[in-house]
Amino acid sequence: MPHVIVEYTTNLKENGNIKSLLLKINQSLIAAGDTFPIGGIRSRAIELHDYVVADGSNQEDAFVHVTLKIGKGRTEKEKKNACNQVFAAMEQHFEAAFANRFLALSLELVEFTHPTYKKNNIHSRYSNPEG
Repeated sequence: MPHVIVEYTTNLKENGNIKSLLLKINQSLIAAGDTFPIGGIRSRAIELHDYVVADGSNQEDAFVHVTLKIGKGRTEKEKKNACNQVFAAMEQHFEAAFANRFLALSLELVEFTHPTYKKNNIHSRYSNPEG
């Protein structure tokens, strides 16, 4: 954990550079220090073909919604810091687009309250500097 899901409207595909956004989000989570193990960070994007923004009258209206899913156990300060870092990365990434089109950015935090089931050997690569 965390898992990051970026949903974006298809009208951002050409100029949105979504892969770069995913990398920036991961880097912002890594910058949070020991809050999240690097080997557990996963980001993916879902392009939305069917959507309506506001009254649907302007097909150029766009949005990006990020869901940040984390396991329980972080302090409120750690959660707030992570959300602030991710949202800042989103704002920076879409700064030019925001100045030139109608665009809505949003972020939600989902904290799992029940145990999750996982198996991950990627962590070992980051816990062993030699490997």
